[in-house]
Amino acid sequence: MSNNQTLQLIECPRDAMQGWPQMIPVFQKVAYLNALLHVGFHTIDFGSFVSPKAIPQMADTREVLEALDLSASRSGLLAIVANTRGAQDAAAYDTIQSIGFPFSVSETFQRRNTNSTIEHSFGTVSEIQEICMKKGKDLVIYLSMGFGNPYGDPWSEELVLSWAEKIAAVGVRTISLADTVGLAEPDQIKQLTGALIADLPQVRIGVHLHAKAENRLAKLEAAFKAGCRRFDGALKGIGGCPMAGDKLIGNMDTEFIIQFLEAQGIETGIHKGALQKANLLSKEVFSPVIL
Repeated sequence: MSNNQTLQLIECPRDAMQGWPQMIPVFQKVAYLNALLHVGFHTIDFGSFVSPKAIPQMADTREVLEALDLSASRSGLLAIVANTRGAQDAAAYDTIQSIGFPFSVSETFQRRNTNSTIEHSFGTVSEIQEICMKKGKDLVIYLSMGFGNPYGDPWSEELVLSWAEKIAAVGVRTISLADTVGLAEPDQIKQLTGALIADLPQVRIGVHLHAKAENRLAKLEAAFKAGCRRFDGALKGIGGCPMAGDKLIGNMDTEFIIQFLEAQGIETGIHKGALQKANLLSKEVFSPVIL
């Protein structure tokens, strides 16, 4: 039976915040995350246990986590890590349900993002999966540069499928295809996402798409038609990966995803009043760029 039928909406404030030029104070992060926790998302990608030198904006993740009010939320928390030590730190918290690790099929980007080779990073995936199994966490592997890369590194659908199969073989049950620098074409998204879903029915296949306003519908529609039902987004479409070293192309706008899914007759379970409140707070958190 396929693991890809039920809808999972993932809100990614961590992705929106991590590259923000001004430091966002802890109290603002906590207020914003608490508002998002009431919206009804499946998961909140809230922070990361990585080197503060690499991502200064995420240096306060522990402090933020300990201040969150999780009492009335059905959303799970996901933290991103870049190595085994980060996974151990994140797994120590009972309040974190999922641990995310970026595994790139581009050698250049893997070195940029986690300072390691692809082969070494695959060993890290196995180690983190063991930690997750011992601590009762779900491991989410992001296939970074999943649709190609700007560095001239080898890429093919067969290469992506091969790595996905190896990752699934160590017990990982959620893999998200990441359009890290926004270069994926709709046909490519539909083909590769559909191929993964068909090849790995026991694995939940998601997409973490970056898009501009003019191509976001075509990209989202392609993933949906391929059978994908796990979508990452960020309110206002803010974000992108600062480790890519390229001009950022923002995340898929969460409200756009919700509107699209509802137009397809999908019940999202989103609380619109809480979403509106979170939207208002986002204007303060990401001020003055968003007016």
